Amino acid sequence: MHKVLSPPHPQMAARSQPRLRALHFSIVVTSTRLRWSHQDARSPTKVLGVLGPSGMMLDTKQTGAIKKAMDMKSRLMILQYPFHAIVEMKEHLVDWASRAGVQWLSTIIPTQHVNALIFFFIISSLTVDLFAFVIPLLVFYLSFISMIICTLRVFKSSKTWENFSALTCLLTRFEPGLDVEQAETNFGWNNLEPYLYFIVSVFFVIFSFPVADKGWIPCSELSTVAIFFTAVSYKSLSPTAATYARRAMVIEVASSLCCLTQFLPENMTALRFLGRTFTTVPLGESVVLKLSLPCLLYVYLFYLFFSMARMRGFRGTYCFLVPYLVCFMWCEFSVVLLQSSSAVGLIRTCVAYFLFLFALPVLAFGLAIMLFIQLFKWFLELELTKMIVTLVVCAIPVTLRLWTRFSMSILDVFRSLTHRGPVKLILLCISMVILFFSVYVYHAEGQKVYNSTLTWNQYSQACGPPAWETKGMAQTQIFCSHLHGHRITWAGRFKHVRVAETENGAQAVINMLPVFMGDWLRCLYGETYPKCEPKNATAANLTAADLAASSASATVLLPMLLRMQEEEELCQIKALAKHTCHVKRFDSYRFEVTVGMIRDGSLVAEDPARDIILMASNEFKQVLLNLNPGNMVEFSTKLEGRLGARAPAFELKAIHCLDCVSSVLTGGRQVKIERDWRRTTMRALKFAFDFFFSPFLSAKITG
Repeated sequence: MHKVLSPPHPQMAARSQPRLRALHFSIVVTSTRLRWSHQDARSPTKVLGVLGPSGMMLDTKQTGAIKKAMDMKSRLMILQYPFHAIVEMKEHLVDWASRAGVQWLSTIIPTQHVNALIFFFIISSLTVDLFAFVIPLLVFYLSFISMIICTLRVFKSSKTWENFSALTCLLTRFEPGLDVEQAETNFGWNNLEPYLYFIVSVFFVIFSFPVADKGWIPCSELSTVAIFFTAVSYKSLSPTAATYARRAMVIEVASSLCCLTQFLPENMTALRFLGRTFTTVPLGESVVLKLSLPCLLYVYLFYLFFSMARMRGFRGTYCFLVPYLVCFMWCEFSVVLLQSSSAVGLIRTCVAYFLFLFALPVLAFGLAIMLFIQLFKWFLELELTKMIVTLVVCAIPVTLRLWTRFSMSILDVFRSLTHRGPVKLILLCISMVILFFSVYVYHAEGQKVYNSTLTWNQYSQACGPPAWETKGMAQTQIFCSHLHGHRITWAGRFKHVRVAETENGAQAVINMLPVFMGDWLRCLYGETYPKCEPKNATAANLTAADLAASSASATVLLPMLLRMQEEEELCQIKALAKHTCHVKRFDSYRFEVTVGMIRDGSLVAEDPARDIILMASNEFKQVLLNLNPGNMVEFSTKLEGRLGARAPAFELKAIHCLDCVSSVLTGGRQVKIERDWRRTTMRALKFAFDFFFSPFLSAKITG
């Protein structure tokens, strides 16, 4: 029987009627808006010149009639639903006003200048020491996370390999001519991607671990994580090579335990004998063969690796050996972390993991309380206010830029980078960081000539006024360019020093703001001028000689003396300053030091052509400001730039006043901090070589 459709209920029809009217109204208003927007650009004939029901073009009279009918219909709908029309007009007015307001704000606020100032302020706060501290830690942690992700993927793919083996066994029953070996080979090579990423991550971890600051690496906690993933990776191995894998695991653990016996106390002679090195055989200039019990175990381990690789006609390389290398790397890395751990740290780790498993709510509550207390302390110290103000100032130009160009979505960009997986993104970021870091290291090192015996008198004769008179300045500069890179240490007479450049990103940003806001930020981020009371003035009159009378307390009183001297200077300028606060602690200066040449123990008579200008960074401020004209100084620099020209400028590396009065202010010798990147790289290479080959082979690399 066919079901008869009943007409809709009157109440339902009454409920749906306002919705249909509203929908009809919106359609009519939309069409009217489109017509109004194009009315000035197009004629009614072009806009409404549509095909009629029979497919023929309507004439002008019919088009005009349709236009009048639509106008009348839209007016009737507006009169019939005035509230909807007002709401829609309000939405369009708000949208137009917001766009106009944003454009007006973008015109008023120089977003490009604010962005540039904030960028340069951040860049000026970043130092080489900060990069040397952050980059190794960043590479280490990102690579360690990549190792964990790859291990989990390997554990998941082991089940896929078992399913594939079961499938090939089933197919060979129905199709005996199936080339199983070729299928397994293709499947094995196609599933080696996580293993490749894991090995690359291991290289990054091993190269960054010796360079990173161990105080920021929880070696005890990470060692337990490495032991856990050693067990996970061993569990994912194929049962076909279980015999070799089990034997290799036992040999590897035994060799590592023998090496760890060297950390036992001296009185445990019997146990320490297991890891003792009997003799060393040099294999070239950089490699040493160590003969010991761990060395013999390691040689047997390499034999087991070869045995696993030659199984199934060397198809065991990707079936058994490569998967076992994951377990091998985790085990070796756990040993390295255990060597950097302490007994107290291991006990703390075990207790922490126990509490994490059985008392997680209590830990979460405790961490929440600690976070609340820390935030409260920040609020009391106005640190939270500084953070909020900094974020707001930095977010204003970014928000305006994204608002005017809202078609670009940050989430879409992030998804486009991460659609291939987090491991590839991590390895890409690490590769780019190491690439730029390598370029910087190469530029910082360059070709240097150390311990140059070139004297100032020799340089003056070959590249100074005598050479200009005979060869000319241009030919002298070309000739002296061969001396580029020589590191020299000369002595001369200090003439004067001047500030060549001052950088203060905070001051530049504050000067662009209104006066009341600039004064508030200047007091929030900066410091208030001292009160300049009489007791401060009396204390400021103390000289360095008065405080240096007692050599034992001179070092202790140095910060007090510097603070008094600074307060005395601020009291002198306070009357002339326009503000109650200042941000001078963000100043970074660059100085130009002029040094005169000494000949036969006396200063050459006023010959500016023989002077040398030394460009000094802000770290030389204390020494340079306490030098007097005529002091004899010994300085170190590197010859570069305009060699052979008048008053060449070199970068100051070290300076030492030879005839200054011993004072806590002047100090002794100031040396520019330069990191030995070559020694750091050699140390990382040695650690990586020992990680893969010790205790069988050991690297003997010196910086």
